[in-house]
Amino acid sequence: MKEYCIKVLRLIPGIILAALIAALATFIENLLPIHFIGAAVIAMFIGMMLNTFLKRFTVFSTGLKFTSKKLLKFAIILLGLSLNIKTVLSVGKMSLAVMVFTLLTCFGGGYFIGKALGLNWKLSNLISAGTGICGGSAIAAIAPTIDADDNDIAYAMSATFLFDMAMIVLFPIMGQAMGMSDQAFGIWAGTAVNDTSSVVATGYAFSEAAGDFATMVKLTRTLAIVPTVITFALISLRLKRKEALSNAQSSDGIKTNVKITKIFPWFILGFLAMVVVATVFSIPTEIVGFTKSTSKFLMVCALAAIGLNTSLSDMKKSGIRPMIHGFIISALVVVVALLVEICMGIV
Repeated sequence: MKEYCIKVLRLIPGIILAALIAALATFIENLLPIHFIGAAVIAMFIGMMLNTFLKRFTVFSTGLKFTSKKLLKFAIILLGLSLNIKTVLSVGKMSLAVMVFTLLTCFGGGYFIGKALGLNWKLSNLISAGTGICGGSAIAAIAPTIDADDNDIAYAMSATFLFDMAMIVLFPIMGQAMGMSDQAFGIWAGTAVNDTSSVVATGYAFSEAAGDFATMVKLTRTLAIVPTVITFALISLRLKRKEALSNAQSSDGIKTNVKITKIFPWFILGFLAMVVVATVFSIPTEIVGFTKSTSKFLMVCALAAIGLNTSLSDMKKSGIRPMIHGFIISALVVVVALLVEICMGIV
């Protein structure tokens, strides 16, 4: 019991520090006249700036690790309660084809672009996931599955965030110039812009109806996290087995070392369970709103912790290549999403 209490006490300083930064980031986000940047990104950058000064204080390390790993997974589980399969099916009728082609573009094109730029497969796929699915949420969900480094997570977040900033300004202008309908623009923004806050800002900058539709498409797109995480869990499992074989381990040893939870991560199963609960039961709006707000804040805390564990000097060693990767993939998604809509006669 005493040892357990000591372990809990060691977590507190890091959790409190991450929560304080998350609260500050949320305050800053609410001060902005237009929510073009999410609190999660703000918290990550604050953490990265503080890393140089606080990394010498080991008292925070245990709690920060817990926040960036465990609390992050719990936040993803809660996120499922804000999604309803019925809504997904109704919106998905029109946006599914666009989402399928954009996802194929992200992961198919991302693989070859990452190879050409010489990026490691984890960073390359985190950027592709952030671009193809839902920005920070997808990056945060996939990162623990493939054991991604905090530096890779921070770089992937930065790459998707910078492109989002440009899209918030350019998308409404391009939509107006092409004479797009509210529905067409909502599907375009919901499938081509990355982070949720950026999708909302982009959609409502065009019109209220476009903003509503873009938000629904974005929530539908979030469900792509599930098959994507399971796929990467299988890839990670295969790579670990190959590594075990190369280290001349026995077949029994390989089976023992690779756990079934690596194939079906428990937090994704929890996420799916929450989606089912939200669909089957009539949950009061107040409860859904509370769990969604809690999920968002915990995710902001996790990104603050990741930022505090990320060294800017280490990120500089990766150079400009990850940003180029993010720009090319994002540009391809914008074009592909628009072409699919034109072929379907939505525009």
